[in-house]
Amino acid sequence: MTENTRCGFIALIGAPNAGKSTLLNTLVGSKIAIVTPKAQTTRSRITGVCMHNNAQLILVDVPGVFNAKQKFEKAMVERAWGSAGESDVVLFMFDVKRAPDAETEQMVDQVKNSGKPLYLVLNKIDILEDKKKLLELGAWFKERAPFKDIFMISALKKDGIIDILETMAKELPEGPWLFPEDELTDIPVRFLAAELTREQCFLRLREELPYTLSVETEEYKERDDGSVEIRQIIVVQNERQKMIVLGKGGAQLKEIGTAARSQISYALEQKCHLFLFVKVRENWKDNPEVYRMLGLNHG
Repeated sequence: MTENTRCGFIALIGAPNAGKSTLLNTLVGSKIAIVTPKAQTTRSRITGVCMHNNAQLILVDVPGVFNAKQKFEKAMVERAWGSAGESDVVLFMFDVKRAPDAETEQMVDQVKNSGKPLYLVLNKIDILEDKKKLLELGAWFKERAPFKDIFMISALKKDGIIDILETMAKELPEGPWLFPEDELTDIPVRFLAAELTREQCFLRLREELPYTLSVETEEYKERDDGSVEIRQIIVVQNERQKMIVLGKGGAQLKEIGTAARSQISYALEQKCHLFLFVKVRENWKDNPEVYRMLGLNHG
């Protein structure tokens, strides 16, 4: 019987660092999308599955929307808008510490044209001192698009989350669930492990370097004792970047590996033996295989 169940895709759209990945992890109840203070952390389409009452919410976290200049970044933005068009509902997220600008207005126009049920999520309200700004922001957005409702939340502190769950569970179309009830994501574990290592690179390396590196899981195998052995390559664009990742005497790479190993073990719920290597691969962003792996259009 499917008449009592609901299921559908919910796209999380917004500027970089609006808190989309944090909201995804909070709703799913597990860390499946990496989160850093730096913008443009998410590169590919991350899907999380959340159950609420009789509904299966399939949440899609996509790269933050921004004015991209380079081909790789443009492909990320194109993927974001594509996900909005493929979804049943759009949650447009906005960081309340910011002020809306011309780019915000452009994004709102685009989601409005998607023709999907549209909801506004004002995030990070816990660090906003002047609460009157929330009303002003709500009014600004409502003037520009037919948002069905406005959620005021703190994704990090889980404030206001239940309202999103309740509303989305009723908004989604009737139909059978697309995933097993206990499944949290469709992300392959090899990809998740690589993303968790890339997160530690973001947190520990110089400002620009994380945007020019990639992490690939070369080998993933289960050991007889129930632990997992993972070998990964951190791909950089030149020898100078390689030396920065390695650090003096390999100290930086060791720190990244220790932190990543802990995160991967926690996510997989099993002991992890992680081996990291750094490889120079010039212009890796131009490789069609990288686009394919991230679900981007090479063009």
